[in-house]
Amino acid sequence: MHKGFVYILSNRNRTTFYIGVTSDIKRRVLEHKTGKGSAFTLKYNLTDLMYYEKIEGMDECINREKQLKNWHRDWKINLIREGNPEMKDLSAEWFIIQDGELVIADRARAKAYFEKLNRNSKSDPETSSG
Repeated sequence: MHKGFVYILSNRNRTTFYIGVTSDIKRRVLEHKTGKGSAFTLKYNLTDLMYYEKIEGMDECINREKQLKNWHRDWKINLIREGNPEMKDLSAEWFIIQDGELVIADRARAKAYFEKLNRNSKSDPETSSG
């Protein structure tokens, strides 16, 4: 069974919320932050991750998403404040700017690490098969 995430985004003033579901939370939040997430999040500038929960199974994620979408605004705010009392962007440190583009920090570091390894192994006669 594949894991999934239900998440809540908001704008800078915390006046509007968006609830979504994804199998890759960092990729999806990056899409929202770069204007590729959805027309609604783009229109209302919903880029700050307020809340997310990991759930086993996409069917369960979709059910939880539907449940949260039916909640009153105050209930959603209370849920967010339980784990994020200051309502800060939980994804603030997930991304870096690399070559003028916003990218997922841990994946960018991993890619750079493996590219460096690959370059070193090609130039190191002990590790090359040549």
